Parts: sequence; structure tokens; C-alpha cells
Amino acid sequence: MKILYLMRHAKSSWSYDELNDHQRPLNERGRDDAPLMGQALAERNITVDLLLTSSAVRAQSTAVLVAREIKYPHDQIQVDESVYRAEVKDLLRVVRDCPDTANSVLLVGHNNTITDFANLLSPSPINEMATSAIVCLHFRIENWAKIDRANAEFYFYDTPKNQK
Repeated sequence: MKILYLMRHAKSSWSYDELNDHQRPLNERGRDDAPLMGQALAERNITVDLLLTSSAVRAQSTAVLVAREIKYPHDQIQVDESVYRAEVKDLLRVVRDCPDTANSVLLVGHNNTITDFANLLSPSPINEMATSAIVCLHFRIENWAKIDRANAEFYFYDTPKNQK
């Protein structure tokens, strides 16, 4: 059994005209919602063997804030450049390349791709993922290379609004 958590990064700020898209930080709501979702995972007693994130500042910040809440070591967060501006096929490759020693993976990415990727794999349709939203899918597989909708089970979808 493999468990995949897909998370859209928390709400980012558009207040800094001098920053490019890759450098945009989280806004106040994002800084509140990311740890809130981490707490929601912790309350479900969820542990993650591997936390992967886009290289964008807002995604990395989201990953760090969630990691703190689920007691995932900050220095073990893996930044994957290919997740930033990824297409669905790129995310599929990233997940299929995960080490099989990791039974649970949290991937922090961007919309629209993260929603499209969730819908590629989930047997239950998912509307556009809100910022900080998390979808959890279970797969009846032993190797990440075999991840597919045919062996997927929808487990949950959660948003910050559900936690407030």
C-alpha cells in the first residue's frame, strides 16, 4: 500500500511587484492556512515518509509550515525543480520515481496542474483544489512505478475552510 497526499501551496502574496513568480512569498492567510492543514494531518495521525515540493518560494514555505506540524524534519524536505511549472505527465514521473522505501508521500505543487493530477489518479472527481487543500489517495501497490487510477482509492479531500 502506498499513500499519496497532494497539496496545493498556500495562498501567496501579489504585493511585491519586484519579485518574479518563482519568488512570491505566502501572504498572511497562507501563513495561517498551511500550519492549520499540517495540524489537520497531525490530528489524523498522519506521518509522511517523503515530502516533495516545488522550488517556488510559496511552495517551499508551505512545505516547511506543514512539516513542522507533522514533525517531518525540515532538512529532509526535497525540493524538486521539475514540480514548478510542471505538467501532469511531469508530476506522474516525479511520483513514479519516488523510492519504494517511502510508503507515504506528500507532494506540494501548483494549480492547475495539482488539481489535474489529482483527477488523473482519483476515482472520485475533485473540483479545483483550493489553496492549502490536500487530497489523499491510497494505492494498492508496492512500487510507486505502478501508480494508476486503476489501483487508486480516494481517501479524503480537506481544505482550510473545513478546519475553521
